[in-house]
Amino acid sequence: DRWDEEGVRFVFGIDCMQNLRKIAENLPDGAWSRLQRREKYKVKTALRRRPENVKERIVREREFKNIRLRCEDVASFQYKPHLCKKVYRVVAVRKNLSVEKGEETLFDDIRYFFYITNDRRTSSAKIVFLANDRCQQENLIEQLKNGVRALHAPVDNLFSNWAYMVMASLAWSFKAWFALALPTKGRWKKRHTNEKEKVLKMEFKRFLNTFIHIPAQIVRQGRKIIYRLLSWNPMLPVFFRLADRLAGRLRC
Repeated sequence: DRWDEEGVRFVFGIDCMQNLRKIAENLPDGAWSRLQRREKYKVKTALRRRPENVKERIVREREFKNIRLRCEDVASFQYKPHLCKKVYRVVAVRKNLSVEKGEETLFDDIRYFFYITNDRRTSSAKIVFLANDRCQQENLIEQLKNGVRALHAPVDNLFSNWAYMVMASLAWSFKAWFALALPTKGRWKKRHTNEKEKVLKMEFKRFLNTFIHIPAQIVRQGRKIIYRLLSWNPMLPVFFRLADRLAGRLRC
């Protein structure tokens, strides 16, 4: 409730509790729509014939138990958790599975997955895709390991390695703060929003080369210091936009 009052948009996976399952089972057929998964990749050249699925053939020949996904449906309904004071939106995914053994189908299995959110405008399918993206956590771990090298252990004791990890992680936090502090208002809001997301997803090595390792000449004149940039890259307007934002805050 506090996050909703602060304007934070959230999507959480929620357990398949008995009351949620009962609500989903009682929904009318018209409330469900077919969930079409996005393509994993786009073929840039000519299509090729799919090779034989050897594993599938062996499972069928040896009559192992096999679970196959037939289709997926998605629906949404209103729900108030026990410890909350507000009603939120729950997106339900219904998976129609068939349990097979050899060439025979034993029975159909219906499984439900639920996501709770305060986003009431985005379509149910997009809410599911957003939850499945797992918030870029795998990319975060990869960048902490190979970008800022925060997960390495360069010293000989646990306490020092912990301190090294914290200090190195601050570099990644600085990059995230840099992106989140970029303003996205005014005439060029759409373009500025795209640039903000681009910086937020940028690898740390590229961030260093783009915004940190900028050759500059520092000139002292009277009561002011002039920074003259000696190179140019396409992201410099983003750099100057953040500089203006910080200068305005300092004056206040």
